[in-house]
Order: sequence, then structure tokens, then C-alpha cells
Amino acid sequence: MRYPDINPILIQMGPIQIRWYGLMYVIGFLLAYFIMLRISKDRRYDLKRQDIEDLLAYCILGLILGARLGYCLIYNLPYYWQNPFKIIAVWEGGMSFHGGMIGVIVVGWIYSIKRHKPFLMLADLGAVSAPLGLFLGRIGNFINAELYGRVTDMPWGIIFPGAGPYPRHPSQLYEAFFEGMILFIIVYRFSKHRSAHGNLFAVFLIGYGSMRFFLEFFRQPDPQLGFILGLLTMGQLLCLAMVIFGILLFWQRLKLSSPYSDKV
Repeated sequence: MRYPDINPILIQMGPIQIRWYGLMYVIGFLLAYFIMLRISKDRRYDLKRQDIEDLLAYCILGLILGARLGYCLIYNLPYYWQNPFKIIAVWEGGMSFHGGMIGVIVVGWIYSIKRHKPFLMLADLGAVSAPLGLFLGRIGNFINAELYGRVTDMPWGIIFPGAGPYPRHPSQLYEAFFEGMILFIIVYRFSKHRSAHGNLFAVFLIGYGSMRFFLEFFRQPDPQLGFILGLLTMGQLLCLAMVIFGILLFWQRLKLSSPYSDKV
């Protein structure tokens, strides 16, 4: 099966381009905003509409900076060390989920201090609102014909442009389904249960980390890194760290007697 002829540029007016990938980011943030508004109606969340709008503005900044810097530092440091001005060339591609998550965590922590809000409460909101954005991001990767999978003889394999003559797993779609839709259902359903702040964030870390770790076996490793120790990818190592941290956090939060406690 050949890759469908999808133009990654949705609209072009002279030098101005609107790309599908960028549109996915915008839609993802809009969905996150409405999900946060809905979740915040629960009495466990002491947030008003203005609080959520300000928090989302922080998160947008943290996500973009973290995702870009994370990719440059983790996935291609030698290149960007020699070409530092290329760091700002985001239109050439190169965004890291794990870097973006760290960026969001940092700005969320700063926001929690400035606004005197429990950090783990904010992390729970992010855990519920993030998966649909991840779904859209992976659809954007598929439209860009990037981050494709390994060679396969499965009937749904796709011959991606620039990836050689052999069919490959559409791993972007696998990730969109599991890390996006399925993870959203899991975290959203878990949000209906009364538990200590931080548990939703732990469920997100465990769920995303374990799903991504498994799906990386179908995804082509980054060419500049290949396999670490001849077995795992960089993404898998980072996901293992996510799962371990999520399990420790979940275990620590379960020990709390009050379902609304924010003690760490």
C-alpha cells in the first residue's frame, strides 16, 4: 500500500503557510481548554476560568520550548552543538514528547508557586487533557510522513515517501490510537473516582510510558541514535523512567488517608 498523497500544507497564501501539523497543535490546545473547564467543575479543583486560561498559556510556552530543546539535547545534540542557530528552525521538524512534558511540568510548577495552587492538582488536569492532543499530534506526524514504522509484511503496511521501497508499519496511527484515544478513556474514567491529587498524573505516566514502550518496537529508531545497547530506543528508555516514576507516585498517593490531600 502506498502512502496517500496528502499535502502537509493546508493553506498557502504567498509566503504564509498553514500546515496540518500546526493546526493539530491549535486544535489540541482548544480541546485541552474545554476539557480543563469541564473537569474543574468538580469541587476537588479550586480553579476559575481565568486560572485555566492563564495555566494553558504557561503550558503552551513550556510545551513548545521543552519539546524543541528536548529534541535538540536528547536526540541530536552533536548537530545542534555545531549549528546552534538551527535550534530555532522548528519548521524543519524535531519535537520531543518527553522534552515537551518536562517543559510543561516546569512551567506548571512555576505557575503553582505564583498562584498558590497545588502542583499535583494542576498535574491531574494536564493528565486528563493531554491525550487527545497526543492523538492529534500523531495524526500530524502521519500527514507529514514522518516517524514511520519499521519494515513489515503486514497487509496494512505503507510505503512512505523517502523511507525506501518496502512497506512499513504506520506506527503514527498505532500511537494515535493507543497513546491518544485509549489513554484518554482510561484517564478520564479514572478521574471519576475520588482519590488524592496526583493519582491521575501517575496513571497518565504509567499508561503513556507502557504503551509507548511497546509501540516503539514497531517504530523506526531515530537514524542518528539507532538502538541503545543494541536493543532499546531512546524513547523506550525515557518511557521506562516515566513508568517507574508513575508507579512510585501512585503508590505514595494511595497511602494518603484523605482523597483531597496534596502533601507530597
